[in-house]
Amino acid sequence: MQLAPDGSHHHFRGLKAPVIPHRSFPLVSFAYLTGGELLAEVDGELFHCTAGHLLLLPENTPFTINYYHDAHGFTGGFSVTMAGEHALIAKPLHFAFWFDEASFVGELFNMMDISFKKGRNKFIHNAINLLLDMLPSVVCANQQANLFLRRIFNPDIPFEGLEEYAKEASLTTNGFCRMIRRESGHSPGEWIAQARLTRAKHLLQETDMPVIDVAFAAGMSDQSYFSRFFRKHTGMTPLEFRQRMNRMHK
Repeated sequence: MQLAPDGSHHHFRGLKAPVIPHRSFPLVSFAYLTGGELLAEVDGELFHCTAGHLLLLPENTPFTINYYHDAHGFTGGFSVTMAGEHALIAKPLHFAFWFDEASFVGELFNMMDISFKKGRNKFIHNAINLLLDMLPSVVCANQQANLFLRRIFNPDIPFEGLEEYAKEASLTTNGFCRMIRRESGHSPGEWIAQARLTRAKHLLQETDMPVIDVAFAAGMSDQSYFSRFFRKHTGMTPLEFRQRMNRMHK
């Protein structure tokens, strides 16, 4: 077993970057959350992970973390030789464990972490295969919710009203809102606000685009409203955020 460069027990915190940019590992990569949430993008597909969710990626698969909040758990990777008969992981796998299973899997990862530090490779090998044996019994994430998240976090697609997203899902607006909250733990409005914020942070950090243009790109035509929205969520004005990011990268 081999872990990500920053360790197997990883906390996504702070304002250092609005997203974690593209990266890949020559291993089967994994992320298992014991709390918080994250939104990972793999080949244009979004995976919303919360507590009890496991995301597995084939070797050398590039991924991006588009959003995270108070996320903690275990990240890292293992070679296909340790996966035994499960070695052929050909596509990203996203699973949500039930409560009792999630507690067990969290403890299993904790024991693997301890065993890795002590060089107990035999236990890690057996634990990985036990984990992979469990996967057929778990529940896959909702695809309609993923489609909605993929659209709003795509910087090339303008934001729409809730009615349009509901129509695309063949649901009433109220039914769509209930579905998104049930499947993701947040309302569509909360996700749209986060997507606007993520898009704005990226443009403020990576470009010299004027703030008014950043506001338009985030789906807001009023710069004053955009500045109030941005301060509410970050504690800073857009210009203060840009200046802080510039100082941190010098």
